[in-house]
Amino acid sequence: MTPPEIAPLHDDLTFHGPLSEERAARLIRSLLPLDNAHVLDLGCGWAELLLRTLEAAPTATGTGVDLNPADIAKATANAQARGLTSRASFHATDVAQWQPDKPADAVIVNGATQVWGGDPLHHTTNALTAARSLLRPGGKLLLGEGFWEREPTEAQLAAMPIPRNQYGSLADLVDLAHTHGYRLLAAEQASLDEWDIFENGHGLAWERWLRDNPTSEHAAEIRAKADRSRNYRLRGWRGTLGLAYLTLQAP
Repeated sequence: MTPPEIAPLHDDLTFHGPLSEERAARLIRSLLPLDNAHVLDLGCGWAELLLRTLEAAPTATGTGVDLNPADIAKATANAQARGLTSRASFHATDVAQWQPDKPADAVIVNGATQVWGGDPLHHTTNALTAARSLLRPGGKLLLGEGFWEREPTEAQLAAMPIPRNQYGSLADLVDLAHTHGYRLLAAEQASLDEWDIFENGHGLAWERWLRDNPTSEHAAEIRAKADRSRNYRLRGWRGTLGLAYLTLQAP
């Protein structure tokens, strides 16, 4: 039997990623102006960043796409609660199979390059290629993607499910974007505090379920998943794996 759904992350997190309120506001400003523009958020989760972008650009429209129907339902409910239903639409479907009606003025791919599938070593390249095909000439891509803040040790690599060559340095990431025709407009990275808040939100969802379901037949499986996730974080990527936020302009 498949274990039940764990408590949704949006119970404890504002954004589905290591992102503070202040940084989110800066990233949105880097996409402006968006007068009468259309914004795509691919792998949007519950689409908090997209909704805030629409609040900052009152004449813009937006579309969020994510495979998780629970997240899309939450995004839809949040849009309704904030009076954005006339300007925001959401689709619970595979990003790789989804076809928009028209080119976008801005595309957001925040920590979601995996949504196009394939070999993890090609996730960034796939995202850069796909986003460019979805953007109008001169449009902007907000890319949230991993990089190595420092060289991982052999012990760290052994403790996490990420091969060394999946990522390079921040400079390598920017260079890759440039080889795809983009130009860098802004670059920043998640802080350790932002990472900790995000990871704590994940851990809390597991632990809450275990607290509320101590006699469940799935408890051992869920506990193993929680322990594995904690090990990935604390013995693996904490302080070593970074997340870059790049604002890129398409040719």
